[in-house]
Amino acid sequence: MSTSSETTKSIFIIIIFSLGSKFLGFLREILIAAKFGSGIETDTYFVSYGLIALIMAIFTNTITTTFIPVLSEIETREGKQGKIKHTNNMITILSFVSIILVIISWFLSPNLIKLTAKGFYGEQYNLAIELLRIGLPVVIFSSIIGTLTGFLQSEKRHFSSAAIGIPLNIVYIFFLVFLSSNFGIKGFMITTVIAVISQLLIQIPEARKTGYRYKFVFDLKDEYIKKVLYLSIPVLIGVAINDLNVIVDRTLASDLVEGSISALNYANKLNGLILGVFVTAVTTVIFPLLSKESNNNNINGLKKIMSDGVNLILLITIPATVGLVVLAQPIVEIAFQRGEFTINDTIMTSHALIFYSLGLVSMSLRLLLNRVFYSLQDTKTPMINGAISVGLNIILNLILVKFMAHAGLAFATSIANSVATLLMFYGLKKKIGSLGTKGYIIIFIKLGLASTVMGLIAYFTYNGLYGMLGASKLYNLISLLAAVGLGVIVYGVLCYVFKVEEVRDVINKVKNRLFK
Repeated sequence: MSTSSETTKSIFIIIIFSLGSKFLGFLREILIAAKFGSGIETDTYFVSYGLIALIMAIFTNTITTTFIPVLSEIETREGKQGKIKHTNNMITILSFVSIILVIISWFLSPNLIKLTAKGFYGEQYNLAIELLRIGLPVVIFSSIIGTLTGFLQSEKRHFSSAAIGIPLNIVYIFFLVFLSSNFGIKGFMITTVIAVISQLLIQIPEARKTGYRYKFVFDLKDEYIKKVLYLSIPVLIGVAINDLNVIVDRTLASDLVEGSISALNYANKLNGLILGVFVTAVTTVIFPLLSKESNNNNINGLKKIMSDGVNLILLITIPATVGLVVLAQPIVEIAFQRGEFTINDTIMTSHALIFYSLGLVSMSLRLLLNRVFYSLQDTKTPMINGAISVGLNIILNLILVKFMAHAGLAFATSIANSVATLLMFYGLKKKIGSLGTKGYIIIFIKLGLASTVMGLIAYFTYNGLYGMLGASKLYNLISLLAAVGLGVIVYGVLCYVFKVEEVRDVINKVKNRLFK
């Protein structure tokens, strides 16, 4: 099987499993909205878990992105068993570090909550501290998950990476359906810990299939571990800086009307569907390929892989942005409006969704460009870029929150991401030469035109059907599905007419199979 076919197959597998995971994730969010609504308890949980997620990202994102290129180097020099040995050493060292970090964070919990939720007082402040302490063990398990993810992806094993959200969401859903009424928001944070453990359990069988077995190794002098940690420092800072965007948003939102934090969270979940399913599939499969071309010093090959990735991301995210903007309110209504989640919550969340979605294209491209820099073993540029982004985000937050409330916080994030992405393209061009910018502009215009027509048709289709069928949950869903379905068909046809290569390739392959 050709490399291109293997890449396409891997991306397809990840998308399928990610869709299943995201479906369960949305069911989880629907149940959270129905059981807890959008108020004090959910605001408190999201702030507390946001801090835990920031610490988690240090291990899951940082180690994964720096470990893959180093593992390729290890396998070349020491073979498969050498790679397993160094992976075990990484797991042991990170477990030890994460335990220390959890202990320190437990004692600093009051200060961390004051720093990130200055609008919390009294019972809400005390609840936030308690929830943070309950959820901290997640960090320990995340260090192991991050290391195993890097190992498995270096082995071109993508199943557990794609399916890792399925057991997590099943645990959440079980609690929300059967136990949430008795154990409340504190029980939900305990469930968060159990859910993360379930992610580790799905990785172990796949790791064993590769021949991996854990054996205790603790060698602080390991040159490869030192290299990973050295490369990780800028990535770690960059991840922390990027996640500060969310924390800054929540801190400012804590001074706004009740439910503002939750509205931003729910909107971010919807916006993240595209990132979590399609964009992650592309970057996950492409990253090891980029690392291989970089290690072989094949810059032209790296540019070609990057170009394919950029085009795929534009093909997905441009129409997704238009769709989220024109259909924001019915999407939020269908996804969340039930139980304690009211029409006012729907309006607040849909406003945030519109402005978050404006940064979807740039956020997606930025994820890919980060991987390009990491494959070149340049971890400093993404870190500096992240610092610029957060600085701009904070300035825009302080300005826009006065005029647009929580929607201004979402808009500021989108603008900051867009500026940061343009700077990343400029920096990469200086580093490796021409990127074929003209080609990117041409496909952007083609896809933009196709998406605009798609958006208009979807908008009028939805509103026309909704007006004829009437206001009910079922009719609303039918109207939305019809609008989306027709929009997708129109978009595909226009892309084919505009000679978008990726779409034409897919259609031609389908034709060949049908008429073979």
